[in-house]
Order: sequence, then structure tokens, then C-alpha cells
Amino acid sequence: MPQALVIGGSLGGLLAANLLQSIGWKVRVFERVGDDLASRGAGIGTHEELLDIMHRVGITVDASIGVHPQSRTCLDRAGNIQHTMPRPRILSSWGRLYRALKDAFPGDAYHFDKSLVSFQDDASGVSALFADGSRAHGDLLVGADGIRSTVRAQIMPESQPVYAGYVAWRGLIAESSLPAELHREIFAHNMVCYPDGDAMTAYPVPGPNNDVRPGHRAYNWVWYHPTDAAGLATLCTDATGFCHGTAIAPALIRPELLDDMLASARRVLAPQCVQVIELTSQPFFQAIFDLESPCMVHKHAAILGDAAFVARPHVGMGVTKAALDAQCLADALLQTSDIDAALARYNTRQHLFGSRVIARARRVGAHLGAQATKPPETWTEQERHQDPIRMMRESGARLRDIPELIELVRAERGEASAAGAQT
Repeated sequence: MPQALVIGGSLGGLLAANLLQSIGWKVRVFERVGDDLASRGAGIGTHEELLDIMHRVGITVDASIGVHPQSRTCLDRAGNIQHTMPRPRILSSWGRLYRALKDAFPGDAYHFDKSLVSFQDDASGVSALFADGSRAHGDLLVGADGIRSTVRAQIMPESQPVYAGYVAWRGLIAESSLPAELHREIFAHNMVCYPDGDAMTAYPVPGPNNDVRPGHRAYNWVWYHPTDAAGLATLCTDATGFCHGTAIAPALIRPELLDDMLASARRVLAPQCVQVIELTSQPFFQAIFDLESPCMVHKHAAILGDAAFVARPHVGMGVTKAALDAQCLADALLQTSDIDAALARYNTRQHLFGSRVIARARRVGAHLGAQATKPPETWTEQERHQDPIRMMRESGARLRDIPELIELVRAERGEASAAGAQT
């Protein structure tokens, strides 16, 4: 039985592990964090293709997977409705998907507190060395260890994340914390606000313990706000004066910076959006990056998900792309016992898909990044202003509504089906 070592036990790693196991591989997962990840993360959008892949590995996909908003509704700065359109995607939470994928995988094959130091790839297979001195050996190593991937750093150290010029302030509010009037106005909808140079989206998601009962859900918000490199360094500097790089734990964000953030929100966002932010007990932020790896394989190592490509969140496709990567890898390995040939096929297919996702995300977020990184006189029309209706249609669109992406998914699905029929 062929063996795979999956580095990273988050969503991408679990998707790969479950899919490889389903085609007859022995799989072990190595997660650097020392405890369960179910309480981490916030709201995410799903795609039909992601739910289909979860169903493929035996996970029940029913109404408990998330919340289905009635509409996507755009507010102007005064809080008036500019435009409303259907919102066909189910909105879930990171923890809900993690719990389902983690429970589907054998517990004794998932190892916490295993930080990869390096790996060797030779004729005998792939050997991984971990920080605790332990080693593991297999036929294939899968790097699903995120934007700061140790696997990617070893096989292509030149590939580094590039700051896009803005951050995403985020927060999660218990449904029961929303005042009755505000709840009636916004909770059943994906509310968005697109003033020039900023963008905010807010939507209902499952609550604690993945609860989707009315009254027990949560409301997730994300506000994209231009911030230059110096401003990012300031945000990541704690009260002692220590700069944590490009990310900082929420509890270490200085109170005066949260006050500045709220003051900025009051200047540019709709009052309903401001009220949501004010109700959040611990806002946090994530710097937005672009990452595009030149290749997704090296000998018998493959990278997927955020280890290979990180697209700006406007496409709402981070988890779905990881799932499609994992599916393509599993299908390629199922179709041939030649690992080299399978990896070559995987790289050809998914590198093109990743490149197209990155290009789309950059285009949709162009007006946000330009604000802090380029002089106004150099802005293109796309960078100068983003039409709210166009933003509503393009951000978080379904795969079936993105021609340059769905054609690749359907081609891959058709070839996999044909190969399966032949075998």
C-alpha cells in the first residue's frame, strides 16, 4: 500500500488526507500546532464543488453545514440600500468544516505538535524530520502547511508572499448580541458596503459548536481597509514596542489602534456596518497577500492550497481551491501507479487553475491595493474605483459563474470520470 505524509492538518491537509485515503493510500497527517483546531477560524463561503468533494469522502452534507442568506444587499455610506441580488452560496464556518473533516479521518493517523524541519527525497522515498527529533517515511509528501509553508520553503525558497497593500479587519458576533432592530434589518442577509477604497461584507454563519438554530448562530464581518507597509508594521507592534512581523495575536493589538480603526470605520462605512463593528468584543486583522508559486511539485513532493497559491479573499475560494487541488492529486494518483506521471499531471492542471484564481482576485481587489501602494495619478480606472454592482457580482461568485475557472473544473471532472470508467 503506498504511503503519503501530509504536512499540515488544517482544512487543506484534511481534504488531501481523506481523499488519498479513499483511493487506497495509507496516510498520516502532521500538524505543527499542539491542540485541536476546531475553535479557530471564522466565517467562510462554500461552493457546490467543495460540498461535492466532502460528500465524496463520506461526509454528510445537510442543512447543518451552514446558513443560506436571503440576499446580498449593498448599503451606501448613509445606510440606504443601493442594490439587492440573490445570494446562492451557503455560508459556513471554518470550524464546522474542520470538525467534519477531522472526524472522518482516523484519529491515530493524525499527529499534533509535529513541526516539520526538513525532508529528503531519494530513490527510497520521502523522509521527513520533525522538530521533536522524530522521523516519518513515505512514498509521497504533501505540503498543505499554509502561506508560510515549510515544504514550499525547501523546494522553492524564492516564492514568498507579497503584501497587497491592505488588511482585512474581522470579527464575529453572537446572534443573540444583535439589537432586535439591527437583527431584523441585516441578519438574514449578506450585507456589503463599497465606499471608494474600502470594502466590507457581513453575513450569518453557524454559531458555537456549529449551531445553526435561530438565535444560536453568529454574524461574521470582514472589512478590507488600505494600509501601507509602515502602517502594517504599526498594527503588528504590541504595547512593549515589539513588532511581530506581518501578524499579531488579537489580544496583543493595542487599544489605541482599535480606537483608530473604529474612527476610520465611522468615516467611511454605513452606520449598520459600524454598529456591527462596535458590538465586536475582540476585532482582529489579517494582512492580505498574493502568493503564486512557479511550480506545485518537486520530485515526490507536492504542495496544495495556500502553500501553493494565496489569492485575495474576494474570490471566496481558499478552501474550495484546496479541495480541488486535493481532488486533482488523488484522481491523478488513482489513474496511474507512476507517481512521477501523476504529479506532472497534477501540476499542469492545478497550476493553471491557481494562476487564474490569483489573476481574478487581483483584478477584483485592485482598487483596494492601489490606495496605499501607488500615487493616485498612476491609478488605472480599475484601481481608481470599483462599481458596487460589479463588486457584488464578482466577489464571492459561484464557480459556475466564472467561465475561466469552471471550464478547467469541468474538464478535470470529465477526464477523471472517463478514466474511472475505463478502470
